[in-house]
Amino acid sequence: MSENELSGNESASNSLPVIRKIKNAAVLDWLHAGVIDTHRGGFASLFYGLSFAAAGLIMHLVFSKSYWLMAGLTTGFFLLGPFLAMGLYDLSRRMELGEPPTLVPSLTAWRVNLLNVGLFAALLVVVMLIWMRASMVIFALFFDGGLPSFTDVVVNVITFKQPTFVLVYFAVGAMFATFIFAISVIAMPLMADRKTDAITAGIASILAVARNPAPMLLWALCIVVLVGFGFATSFLGLIITMPIVGHASWHVYRDLVETK
Repeated sequence: MSENELSGNESASNSLPVIRKIKNAAVLDWLHAGVIDTHRGGFASLFYGLSFAAAGLIMHLVFSKSYWLMAGLTTGFFLLGPFLAMGLYDLSRRMELGEPPTLVPSLTAWRVNLLNVGLFAALLVVVMLIWMRASMVIFALFFDGGLPSFTDVVVNVITFKQPTFVLVYFAVGAMFATFIFAISVIAMPLMADRKTDAITAGIASILAVARNPAPMLLWALCIVVLVGFGFATSFLGLIITMPIVGHASWHVYRDLVETK
């Protein structure tokens, strides 16, 4: 076991934090804070946006002919967003403390609680792989004679020719997304900031959603809109929208969790 793992284990807190009750209007404050931090973060923030956009473009190029796999892989990749955005949380934390938003230290922000962050990231990967498999199975079940062409899928979605396929695909996808959102909305920032263990962080995140269902639903919708805009612009919009989401997520954590 490495020195970082030992340090993370020794300092990890097992006590549940106090979750605040917040108002719906807080969502606008989070988005505003995300925009401000993205501007202040400069290249360091945009680096993460560029990374998300590049990953999306690469997956599109590699799997353009296997779009049923690309659909699951692309959306599944963003299930890892809470982990991949850790650098953005670190940048917001540094700016909050009056420190400069330096890129290099943020790239290894996960090292402060290596074991627990690693365990949580592994869970996200498992969920992503299950979703990818489920996505392919749904395509295969609803289209006879092999997997459909891209045109077939577009026609079915637009014309609602196979409403059951559309409803099932999006319902299953929403189920996976809801699970990830519930366990991770504040989990990663909490583990990075307080070195909380993975189980406690996941439970605290679920409690935050349960205590604030309306604001959390609004925040989830904001994420869907911002990420959806990124997809709709051939992933280029992610250069801006992903840093905003990442930085805003730090402020979500700060508002929801009572300060020690």
